[in-house]
Amino acid sequence: MSVETAVGLAVVWPLLGIPLIALFRRWPNVRETATLLTAGSLFAIVAKVILPAVMVGGRPRLDLVEVLPGLNLAFEVEPLGMLFALVASGLWIVTALYSIGYMRGHHEENQTRFYICFALAISGAVGVAFAANVFTLFVFYEAITLSTYPLVTHHGTEAAKKAGRVYLGILMGTSVGLLLFAMVWTYLVAGTTEFRTGGILAGRVEGWQLIVLLALYAFGTGKAALMPFHRWLPAAMVAPTPVSALLHAVAVVKAGVFTVLKVLVYIFGIDLLASTDASRWLTWAAAFTILAASIIALTKDNLKARLAYSTVSQLSYTVLGGALATSAGVLGGGMHIAMHAMGKITLFFCAGAILVGAHKTEISTMDGLGKKMPFTFGAFLLGSLSVIGLPPMGGSWSKWYLMMGALEAEQMVMMLVLMASSLLSIGYLMPVVGRGFFRDPPADFDHDHNDHGSGLHEAPFLCVLPPVLTGIGCVVLFFYAEDIYQLLMGMVTP
Repeated sequence: MSVETAVGLAVVWPLLGIPLIALFRRWPNVRETATLLTAGSLFAIVAKVILPAVMVGGRPRLDLVEVLPGLNLAFEVEPLGMLFALVASGLWIVTALYSIGYMRGHHEENQTRFYICFALAISGAVGVAFAANVFTLFVFYEAITLSTYPLVTHHGTEAAKKAGRVYLGILMGTSVGLLLFAMVWTYLVAGTTEFRTGGILAGRVEGWQLIVLLALYAFGTGKAALMPFHRWLPAAMVAPTPVSALLHAVAVVKAGVFTVLKVLVYIFGIDLLASTDASRWLTWAAAFTILAASIIALTKDNLKARLAYSTVSQLSYTVLGGALATSAGVLGGGMHIAMHAMGKITLFFCAGAILVGAHKTEISTMDGLGKKMPFTFGAFLLGSLSVIGLPPMGGSWSKWYLMMGALEAEQMVMMLVLMASSLLSIGYLMPVVGRGFFRDPPADFDHDHNDHGSGLHEAPFLCVLPPVLTGIGCVVLFFYAEDIYQLLMGMVTP
């Protein structure tokens, strides 16, 4: 099989698993085995066939159809897209494992529909990752939105339906109203929407038009959750926890910040942005989102709501990295896609395990739970340290390069923003760990759980194993950061 064929196969592979998932809907064990096999084989295609070609400088391409002159539906794998595909396909495996434990442990309905929509979303994420141009990216970007809507509204309650309306309204509104307009504008001035090293807009757009076009892309990519287009993300927390993991780590928000970073690097070009200062305003918009969302997170007692605002804050790290228009900033922003994904999926897995194992959602009610659920809270500690950015956790490297990017751009204020954000993240994450391990459980806890003062109360095994694995993954990424760095160097070097 050629690498080019593998690129197309990777996009459609999750779709090939859907008939099996639907066929075996009456046999959950077989249905979930089909999901795991599809996820595992997709990761093998991405990691074993496509990655080696990209690591040696190749950019495998597959052209499907020409819609208009210079406007193709096509795939081309460059370093940033390669990283995103690895993140999406790799984390699908652990999310599928987690979903089995959660969906059964929480007695969720419509489980077959859940697994089908999840596969559709992963296909969309890989399509976004491998898109050769803005047109192809836009098609798969919308596919992610439509396939995840049923997941957000999974419970069918009025709250879920309301959240779904907010979700669909903001994401479709921004993409059709702003992102589509930006794509058409790009095509009209450049005759193409192809992603090219160094960008395609130099000499074609300048002055205030450059700033307006950048704003259309930045705010039109609603999945990046830049304020004020962030409300869909906290609203979507009514969905089951595996869906939250999908939204925050595997596909949706990562597709958003990936899009912004890819557009900054391959449509505008960091040299154009640096020479014109056109992205300076975007650094301030990202900085505001980073700090404001962190402060809001401090006020949330509901664990998933706190993590949702943490995600809003952390996403803008990648936007900030690209907007700095320096090599180190772009590398830091790209690395943060992987580092944050591993850390945040760990935290959401833990939130779901706490719900299933202890039926707790509010942080103020989690006193002493770490003594009853040590594996879950231990994993939460590892994920928290990575999100905070402390070594030896993967998140420390992305924040290091972002700081270096701010230094290169001579934006000292942005260095202060990054440091303040890390302090704020300590403030909203570590109290969860502190309550869990260093406070005594409430007097009625053992009675409510039919225990007499001893023993563990962990969630089912498949709810606990995935966060333990991804928590360890946060440590592993610290030692493999050099490999990610070398992969992403292809973004900033000809």
